[in-house]
Amino acid sequence: MQKDAYTLILEAIDGGVYRPGDRLVEAELAERFGVSRTPVREALQRLETQSMLARDGRSLIVASLDHNQLAELYVVRAELEALAARLAAKHATPEEVKVLADMVEADRAHLGDPAALSRANRRFHKQIHLASHNRYLVQQLDLVHRSMALLATTSLAAEGRGQTALAEHAAIVKAIADGDGEAAQAALRAHISKAFETRLKLDAGAARDVGEG
Repeated sequence: MQKDAYTLILEAIDGGVYRPGDRLVEAELAERFGVSRTPVREALQRLETQSMLARDGRSLIVASLDHNQLAELYVVRAELEALAARLAAKHATPEEVKVLADMVEADRAHLGDPAALSRANRRFHKQIHLASHNRYLVQQLDLVHRSMALLATTSLAAEGRGQTALAEHAAIVKAIADGDGEAAQAALRAHISKAFETRLKLDAGAARDVGEG
């Protein structure tokens, strides 16, 4: 099935082709994706309505999140992801649990490569969402993770965070495998909290470097 302009642009933002602050030009997008300008124009309008894009004069740029938006996003993400983990502990099939466990092991190969680890991290979390077997929750988490694409850096780029994050993933999978909803929920909430804390430290460091420049 051919992807529409909206999906193509969204995937490009999610994949880091376009970063927060980058300008999106209708003609360039149409040429890149091999589609006419009308669906591109409609897709840009839709993405602006969803706050994925922002106005910079007459131009549309990829939006970025300020400190308050970031905090609000992580609050919602922690609650919804924790719910997904609790439901996964109840509803995940043995095959789904095996896939999650295999992901944790395979992702060790990406240590030292924050970009690859970030992509693997998204796949892991998406698998938990699906294992919750709740379509409405999956839809809401898709929206949350779409907004995560507006973060310029990954918290997995922090020194030692990749190794710690994989250990946290392993604890989440164990709780799901044990069918312990409370433990799975607590483990995932703690994982998101640690990611947020790491991101705040990264942002504080970046702000300090800019101030020293």
